[in-house]
Amino acid sequence: MSAIDTAVSKGAPPVEAATPSTQPPRKLRGYRLPGEGSALGLSVLSVSGLLVLWWAATTFHWVPPLFLPSPHAVWRAFLDAWRGDIQGGQPLAAHLGWSALRVFGAFALAAVTAVPIGLAMGVSRTARGLLDPPIEFYRPLPPLAYLPLVVIWLGIDERAKIVVIYLACFAPIAMAARAGVRSATREQINAAYALGASFTQVVRHVILPAALPEILTGLRIAIGFGWTTLVAAEMVAATVGLGQMVLNASSFLRTDLVVMGIVLIGAIAWAFDLAMRAIEARVVPWKGRS
Repeated sequence: MSAIDTAVSKGAPPVEAATPSTQPPRKLRGYRLPGEGSALGLSVLSVSGLLVLWWAATTFHWVPPLFLPSPHAVWRAFLDAWRGDIQGGQPLAAHLGWSALRVFGAFALAAVTAVPIGLAMGVSRTARGLLDPPIEFYRPLPPLAYLPLVVIWLGIDERAKIVVIYLACFAPIAMAARAGVRSATREQINAAYALGASFTQVVRHVILPAALPEILTGLRIAIGFGWTTLVAAEMVAATVGLGQMVLNASSFLRTDLVVMGIVLIGAIAWAFDLAMRAIEARVVPWKGRS
């Protein structure tokens, strides 16, 4: 007689078969994958450390003021620029407004055109064969290389500046959208077709959601290229703009204005990137969790 039968004959409750637990092991509860979690504290520590190092380098004269002005001098330059007490007489709000209009206007045009083209390149061999060579040809070119040609074609007005920034933003968005198409698995596409979906419905409801994480990453990269290209674009007969303000200040050795403009451009780009991260967390919450 087995041990279970003996126990039952003596009135002991029967032994139940072991079932796998649905709860994770105690050691794995609360476990985070590498890279997960907030790094806000470390970011604040990093920025604070850089500011302290900047203050110490200028206070103790480790670096001459011509090469690196103090934080107080940069703040004073910001106030002067805000009042318009700089070369050109334009207030900082005017410089900021024109630069934002050029960068974000060109970025918006690039987004609404590059995403469909990138998706078309990902799903169509014909589109990929026609569009891939010109995009890959101009993508590694620096904006200063084709800026003179754009000026010859379009003149020195706002169109040339917007086109140069547009070209800088277009390629990374198109490449990201094309790469994102591969995120849609063949099983998902075949299942949609089996349920009677058309090609347009498959692209809209299967391929586009799968490509969204890559597209949003491409948008974040593109806006960085847009601000990088801004200074080159505003070299073309611009009388107002952050890039023009920085270039004009460098001609008069106003390093405080130069540093202020650089910090302002970086802060705006960083704020936009944080906004894009927040949008990404809400639109594609499944990213990195599969």
